[in-house]
Amino acid sequence: MRQRGSGFRALLSALRAQKRRRVIRSFIRTNHRIRVPTVRCIDADGKMLGVIPTQQAKGLASQCQLDLVEVSPNADPPVCRIMDYGKYRYEEQRKERLAKKRQHNLSLKEIKFHANVEEHDYQTKLSHIREFLGKGHKVKISLFFRGRENAHRDLGFQVIERVTKDCEPIATVESRPRVIGRGIFGVLSPIAPKPSK
Repeated sequence: MRQRGSGFRALLSALRAQKRRRVIRSFIRTNHRIRVPTVRCIDADGKMLGVIPTQQAKGLASQCQLDLVEVSPNADPPVCRIMDYGKYRYEEQRKERLAKKRQHNLSLKEIKFHANVEEHDYQTKLSHIREFLGKGHKVKISLFFRGRENAHRDLGFQVIERVTKDCEPIATVESRPRVIGRGIFGVLSPIAPKPSK
């Protein structure tokens, strides 16, 4: 019989730790876990009941068949609210999922040019830049000089200026083109869409 390697054990322990982290992530004290003598209580309708003993607040919550949930534990005395804790947790998880769904992972894309770029290559690279900007990515334009091209840096600047001019309707220049080593670098960022009224 083959023994499992240490890599498998490490993977298994990492998965268990990840599961534990998910469970511990948000701990809110409810009902019998609230151990302070008095709390500032808010009822289910949002009306302030004032500072009352914790046992009385738990009794009010159980009469309404709801939970006593500690909303602000750092206040003096802690603020507790009478609510349906299961529904509250469901709503919080739903908000997290929506926020995660709306989150966009935008990155910096790079397009490389040379000083003697031909027209067709230029148009192809320009269409890629427009595509990236349309998706909301920033685009780094880099132009490298090879060998004797270093003597004609003005041609490189002309190419970069042409790119920024061609992308003007859909992009703004985030960082002006500048010479670093054997190349010219600049960054374009997409123009934010105007909010509809």
